[in-house]
Amino acid sequence: MGNIVAIVGRPNVGKSTLFNRLVQRREAIVDAVSGVTRDRNYGKTDWNGQEFSVIDTGGYVVGSDDVFEAEIDKQVELAIDEADAIIFMVDVESGVTGMDEAVANLLRKVKKPIFLVVNKVDNAKRETDAVEFYSLGLGNYYTIASINGSGTGELLDAIVEALPEKEEVLDDNLPRFAIVGRPNAGKSSFINALIGEDRYIVTDIAGTTRDSSDTKYNRFGFEFNLVDTAGIRKKSKVKDDLEFYSVMRSVRAIEYSDVCILIIDATRGFEGQDQNIFWLAEKNKKGIVILVNKWDLVEKDTHTTKQFEEKIRQEIAPFTDVPIIFISALTKQRVFKAIETAVQVFQNRKNKIATSKLNETMLEVIKQYSPPAYKGKFVKIKYCMQLPTPTPQFVFFANLPQYIRDPYKRYIENKLREIYDFNGVPIVIYFRKK
Repeated sequence: MGNIVAIVGRPNVGKSTLFNRLVQRREAIVDAVSGVTRDRNYGKTDWNGQEFSVIDTGGYVVGSDDVFEAEIDKQVELAIDEADAIIFMVDVESGVTGMDEAVANLLRKVKKPIFLVVNKVDNAKRETDAVEFYSLGLGNYYTIASINGSGTGELLDAIVEALPEKEEVLDDNLPRFAIVGRPNAGKSSFINALIGEDRYIVTDIAGTTRDSSDTKYNRFGFEFNLVDTAGIRKKSKVKDDLEFYSVMRSVRAIEYSDVCILIIDATRGFEGQDQNIFWLAEKNKKGIVILVNKWDLVEKDTHTTKQFEEKIRQEIAPFTDVPIIFISALTKQRVFKAIETAVQVFQNRKNKIATSKLNETMLEVIKQYSPPAYKGKFVKIKYCMQLPTPTPQFVFFANLPQYIRDPYKRYIENKLREIYDFNGVPIVIYFRKK
């Protein structure tokens, strides 16, 4: 279970610089993925072996200061709701501003760890100037210069120390499905179609970590837990009027799930926001099922589903081995098929292949098409195994692993997918020196 740390503060205090510094060693969610918006707002970092997610709430607001006042309140409310710890960033150059005071007023009431961070402190005089931030009433502060990273070590030590120990959620071996998607894609209608009128099949499980209310379903002959997202627990305070909020909501749900059921609106197509959520699930190595909802509203001829599906697969390449199902939550069309598929993906994700069997099939595959020679050197792969990780990861041992190129890695991955069923599941392949 991942902890979430949110960075809040007014514009231009250096939130993104700190964010980039924290996640630089772990690629941010939207790196090398074509066509995904470049708003780098979510990433993972680890410090001394403890991993957590970082969310930068900044950079979302365009407009004048007074527009911003309302907006920053919203960002802070959201961070208070969704994060486990909050970094509140201020800037020593401009001193304490009215907006800083407004944020501090919101944060003083919060029971979560708050880290007041004074940025741009790069000399002794500024160290002295920082003292005025005591007036915000948030206790001690940390001074950093996020541009060159000085001071971030102590800050990270303190954050890791303060993050709540994650008690693992009751592992009843039931699949945990998160219903994710942009606002108005039909998440709530899908959940209603699942629950139907039989409200009694819903039992909230007490003791699951941190108010992520899991709901246990027993229906269609399957038992599973639904991890709540915006569809189940509507927070009245924060309106989903900014794209970013639905991503932040999804982050929590995705991290807590085994399989993400991504619902998209057929009338709008597979948009940037859907892609962000898709890559978020993929980066977190979750199973994925894509449901195209409101299919009943789309004008169709004989080719439409095929064309629509191909278009989505182009957008999600190279990870195209994902089930795509056309549904209508309102008429309940194919809702059963959706759940059946999600259960199948959950099983695929637990797929373990015996080493002897894996070598037998994969070494044969490699013999048929071995890695191309590179700079006159021949690459030989001698042995492979599946790692004992919770999600499918494989290691291939070779004499010159550094010469194995991406196209060949994709070839190996495609063969693995062809021979063993990993439909809907991200798999990771390493090449190592024997």
